Amino acid sequence: MKADFYETLGVQKGADEKELKSAFRKLAMQFHPDRNPGDHACEHKFKEINEAYETLKDPQKRAAYDRFGHAAFEGGMNGAAHGFGAGGFADIFEDIFGDMMGGRQRRSSGGRERGADLRYNMEITLEEAFSGKTAQIHVPASISCSECSG
Repeated sequence: MKADFYETLGVQKGADEKELKSAFRKLAMQFHPDRNPGDHACEHKFKEINEAYETLKDPQKRAAYDRFGHAAFEGGMNGAAHGFGAGGFADIFEDIFGDMMGGRQRRSSGGRERGADLRYNMEITLEEAFSGKTAQIHVPASISCSECSG
C-alpha cells in the first residue's frame, strides 16, 4: 500500500506551494540516487517523493488526491462504462482542428463534452512496445449524489 503523499513529503494537508517545494527539495537532495549510488531503498524513496510532489503541486491532481486518495490515479471502475472510453482518431482530429471547422459547436449542442485528460503510467518492455502490447486499465469515476451533492 502506498504511503500518504503528505506524509511522504512531511507536510500538513493544508501546505501551500512554497512549503511543498521546500519539503520536496530537502528530501530530493537527501534521497537522490546520485548521492546514494547503489542504494535501492533510497532510489525507491526518491521515486515516492517525486510522485508525491508531482501530484500535490498540481491543483487539479491535488484536489483529486484529496478527495479520492491514490484511487484517483489507480485502478477502480471500468472507465469506458462511465464516459471515459477511447474516442479514436476522429475525436483527436476534432480536438485539434474542431474550432477551425465548427466542430466544437456541433459537439456541445448534441453529445457529451469531453472530460478531463487522464494519465496512466505503465511499465512495458521495448519488445512489448514494438509488438503493440494492449492492456486493460481501470479508471475511477466519481459520481455525485443528487441528494447531498457529495
